[in-house]
Amino acid sequence: MLKSASKPACPSSPYRTIMFIQTESTPNPSTLKFLPGRIVMAEGTADFADAAAAAASPLAAALFALEDVARVFFGHDFITVTKAQGEWAHLKAPVLGVIMEHFTRNLPVMGNTPVKTASTGSDSAIVREIIELIDTRVRPAVAQDGGDIVFDSFDEGSGTVFLHLQGACAGCPSSRMTLKNGIENMLKHYIPEVNAVEAV
Repeated sequence: MLKSASKPACPSSPYRTIMFIQTESTPNPSTLKFLPGRIVMAEGTADFADAAAAAASPLAAALFALEDVARVFFGHDFITVTKAQGEWAHLKAPVLGVIMEHFTRNLPVMGNTPVKTASTGSDSAIVREIIELIDTRVRPAVAQDGGDIVFDSFDEGSGTVFLHLQGACAGCPSSRMTLKNGIENMLKHYIPEVNAVEAV
């Protein structure tokens, strides 16, 4: 995993706060992980698959205003940005500039739209166990790679678990291997009712 750090804010900027943003490569070559050195999401995560969804976040909207930004994801202390095309050499600096300006101006990351989270209140015991395994064994690991995997549903008839792939995991060339060789095998080991895992 490659790491680098941005330069401090430009001297000509009206926002003089010095801020270093670390960047890391991810298993998805189209996605970079940006660590601003502060909390991004105090609770939950937020995934923006397009500019319309980004209306819920001033920061995501600013990132989508850049040419070639295709997806934005917020984790606890990181942001992942997926490019549509082109080279990171051309897009990385503008993304760093947007993130740096946003945080040095102390702007809110999210608007007033609540973050959607999985509900376990009325779920079956099997579903609760699936969610617990994903939350404790899967999500911390994929967060290191700039993504997230969130429970969507469980089809008891076929024994299929459906998961949302977010951030760097969405569109990642190795995501199917992760689902089948990693998550599916783990869930089948602990929960006999699970027969397969699929991405939504």
